[in-house]
Amino acid sequence: MDNGASYSGAVDSAGTVLTYRGRRGRLSALTRSRVDVVLPLYAVPEGPVNAEHVFGRRAPLVLEIGCGHGAAAIGFCVAHPDHDLVAVDVHLPGLARAAAAAADAAVRNLRLHSGDAVPLLERLPSGSLAAVHLFFPDPWPKAKHEKRRFVAADRLSLLLDRLRPDGALLVATDAPDYAGYLRRQASVVGARVVLSPRPAWRPLAGFELRAVEAGRRCIDLTVSRCG
Repeated sequence: MDNGASYSGAVDSAGTVLTYRGRRGRLSALTRSRVDVVLPLYAVPEGPVNAEHVFGRRAPLVLEIGCGHGAAAIGFCVAHPDHDLVAVDVHLPGLARAAAAAADAAVRNLRLHSGDAVPLLERLPSGSLAAVHLFFPDPWPKAKHEKRRFVAADRLSLLLDRLRPDGALLVATDAPDYAGYLRRQASVVGARVVLSPRPAWRPLAGFELRAVEAGRRCIDLTVSRCG
């Protein structure tokens, strides 16, 4: 079975630069059960995203890109019941685990989307997001891979367009070079980057936990429009 990431190279079949590493593998029986039974309960319908239709209410909408097993997404939803959050990832087993955890916690203000975040962003209206969360994205440390970083200027511009005027992109990384690259790309698109405190609602898990255990400093940054 395909695990949800369709391509293993640097570009997809249309020539679009990919920001993630494609992975393939067989799904366990437990994961397949979660994919078939639980994940559909949190699905985002096809077509243009109308948050009020998706969640059945009008509330501030947040997008998390690269949610992994969903620890941060669920932590945010529990701490902010007055907000709605859509979490996207290409790794289907991780999304299935996130769906199961959300169901166990009776989280109602979360939806999960399997696939590339860029097409999902393109389905969202301009100015529709209160915030975007990008926590510990793939740093793509080699210079030749810089264009695959999610915060490259073209994708950063798309993110800023989807944010409300008072909205913000929250980024966390343990790679100082990634933080520096973000600042340079933000200057290209006319955005401001500032250091920010670590959100108290974000559980210490996944890549952040690995970084802390390895003694690496984690950096939280907030990106917003200038002016």
